[in-house]
Amino acid sequence: MEEQILGSKEVCRMAIQMSLTEDRTQERQLQELFRGQGIQCAAVDFGGEFITSVMKIIERAVVAAKREGLIGAHHNEEGAIAGATREAISQITSKAIGLNVGGKIGIARYESHVAVAIFFGIGLLHLNEVAMGLGHRAI
Repeated sequence: MEEQILGSKEVCRMAIQMSLTEDRTQERQLQELFRGQGIQCAAVDFGGEFITSVMKIIERAVVAAKREGLIGAHHNEEGAIAGATREAISQITSKAIGLNVGGKIGIARYESHVAVAIFFGIGLLHLNEVAMGLGHRAI
């Protein structure tokens, strides 16, 4: 049987899938599926006013990655998650400034590749826009 080689594209796809899960049950099912391929994953929800939530989103991503064993307590691993999360956030900043955001962060890691996908609902009251940001780093 040929060994599967995964790169940044595949890891990013899996982070996106994690960010699109609807509930914890679906998250756990995807984690089990991906674990069989040697990929570690995590997901976490977020919400609030965009400007005040940026640091909270980054912190939630780092904490979720640690909790699920994607990274250890090493500064380079924490920095990779924080950097990829910041990149994902920067991709939607112009749409979100001054509005509320909510959604889910999906994180995937395979060997040195780590990807963070953030699925955003952006809006005011019931008038929502949706957006997705994606960041990748190598550890």
